[in-house]
Amino acid sequence: MITARLVSAQVESHIKWAYAAKKETAAEATVLLKADLDFGWHIYAVNVSNSPIKTTIKFNPSATYQTIGKIIEPKPLSNYSPGAKMNLTYFEKSVLFQQRVKLTGKKADVKGTLDYTVCSDHKCLPPESIQFTVPVAI
Repeated sequence: MITARLVSAQVESHIKWAYAAKKETAAEATVLLKADLDFGWHIYAVNVSNSPIKTTIKFNPSATYQTIGKIIEPKPLSNYSPGAKMNLTYFEKSVLFQQRVKLTGKKADVKGTLDYTVCSDHKCLPPESIQFTVPVAI
């Protein structure tokens, strides 16, 4: 007799993302990308030049909006990593990334990709790449 069992794999995740937009002027808004991390886990900073595993946020080209300036992030923590042989900059608990956009009309769906790695002091999870969409209306 052959029996079958349904086995489901649970993917380890220690981060939750939330998206929003805030109107700034009659033609501009700020896109907000917030990461909430489990205790003991961190995500790497965006605005660093030498990190091998930095967080990357890419906005898709569109006729309905254009990005203005660089992504804004709070001041990250920084510690020397013997394994990487360099200072790594990162965020714990939560972080809010901000990108100013200018709309060509009254509304747009701002779309893009988040590439990141979540780590603890003992291990890093495999890199993740997720798509996001943030509705913006001014």
